Amino acid sequence: MRRFVQVALLVLSGVGLLRTSLFTEAYLRYVKEGMRPLLIASGVLLILLGVAEAWSAWRSAGRRPETEGDSHDHGHGHDHSGVPRVAWLLFLPALSLLFYAPPALGSYTASREAPKAVAVVDEDGFDPLPATSPLPITLTDFTQRVQQDEARSIEGRTVRMTGFVTPAGGGEGWYLTRIMLSCCAADAQSVKVRVYGVEAPKADTWVTVTGTWHAQGTLGTPSAAVALDGRTVVKIERPVNGYTDALPLALGS
Repeated sequence: MRRFVQVALLVLSGVGLLRTSLFTEAYLRYVKEGMRPLLIASGVLLILLGVAEAWSAWRSAGRRPETEGDSHDHGHGHDHSGVPRVAWLLFLPALSLLFYAPPALGSYTASREAPKAVAVVDEDGFDPLPATSPLPITLTDFTQRVQQDEARSIEGRTVRMTGFVTPAGGGEGWYLTRIMLSCCAADAQSVKVRVYGVEAPKADTWVTVTGTWHAQGTLGTPSAAVALDGRTVVKIERPVNGYTDALPLALGS
């Protein structure tokens, strides 16, 4: 029974990994896109190991003397080589890869993690903003320009940003949020922009928000609020790879 469990776990885990990484985009809920080849290779390796273990068990069974089973008895009248009951719990994550993919990280994670510290931009590091209105901008770029751009280029500009809804947990407004991964879900970090003036959709809803900087603090300095006076909120589908702070798509595209 012990070798049967080992074989089953290896094969189920391998098939689950291949299903997730080859035939769906669900793997992007847990790792970055560049990890896909490694997931595929891991799935193939697990299946090969399972097949090798099954072959070894079959050959061993063919050569085993009839009295071999008594060697594990130790005079107690029962076999001690069985699988611990807790080992059966390992089937749960293996089966989940096949039949149920856990949801992507969202507001639950973002509300319990400190926002990611955005990088400090060099004094001449800000490029001129295009004249487009509303201006598509990432949450990171908006944060940097609000708190670091001494030219105050964001002042008076109508901007458009995309993310998911995270409740503010008290007080006015809610957070437009993006979660970013360095490698996998274990190292997730979030960037948030507080939104005022428009009603918050349900938590974890992906939206595109249009508005202007919420005038609080001194623009271009760390005292400036990373916040938006919202004008419109449009619900959208979650992007295939939601773990990037990407520019919003044009509405209707």
